[in-house]
Amino acid sequence: MSGAAGRARRFSRAWDDLRGRSGRRVMDLVRGQVTVARAGAVLACSTASGEIDRSAARTRMAEVEHEGDAARAELVRALLRTLATPIDREDLFRLSRSVDDVLDHLRDYVREADLFGPADLSFAAEPLQAVIDGLDELDRALPKVVDDPGSVTVAVLATRKACNRVRQLYQARLTELFAGPLEMDTLRERELLSRLDAVGRRLGESADALADAMLKRSH
Repeated sequence: MSGAAGRARRFSRAWDDLRGRSGRRVMDLVRGQVTVARAGAVLACSTASGEIDRSAARTRMAEVEHEGDAARAELVRALLRTLATPIDREDLFRLSRSVDDVLDHLRDYVREADLFGPADLSFAAEPLQAVIDGLDELDRALPKVVDDPGSVTVAVLATRKACNRVRQLYQARLTELFAGPLEMDTLRERELLSRLDAVGRRLGESADALADAMLKRSH
C-alpha cells in the first residue's frame, strides 16, 4: 500500500511538472520570501519616520526574521520534492539566499538603530523606500518567469534601478556628513548608512541571480 501511495505521489508531482503547476508553486514560494523581506523594510522605514518605537521595532523584526527563515525552509523542502524547476536549482538557491540576506541586513539595521542610532533617523526613510520599491519590482518579476519569460529582464532592470537609487542616496548623504563637523552622531549615521547600502547591494544580488537564471534558460 505504501509503495503504491509513493508511486501515486511521484506521478502526481510529475504531472504537475508537465502542466507547469510546480514551477508556479516554486516561484510563489520565492515571492513569499520577498513579501517577508518587504515587511522588514516597511518596519525599518516606520522607525525612520518615528511611527514605531525603535525597541518595539526590534522586537517585531525578530518575528519577521523568523517568518523569513520559515519561508526559506519551505522553499528548500519544495525543491527537494519538485522534479523540474522553471530555472536552475542553483540559481533558485542563490536567489533565495540573496533575498534572505536582504532581510538579515534589515534586521541588523533595526537593531543598530535601537542600540546606537542617532536621535534623528529621517535620513533613512528615502533609501528604505527605494528598497521597498525594489522588492516590489522583484515580486512583479517572479511570476513572469513562468507566465512571460521574455519580460523578466525588463522587470529585473527596474529592481536594479531601485538598488542604484539606494547607492546614490547613500553617497549623497555621506557627502553631506563629511562636509559638516565630525560628531558622534555623524559616526552613528555613517554606520547606519553603510548598513542600508548593504541592503541595497544584497537586493541587487537578488536581481542579478534572477537575470543570470533567465540568461541560462534562453540558451
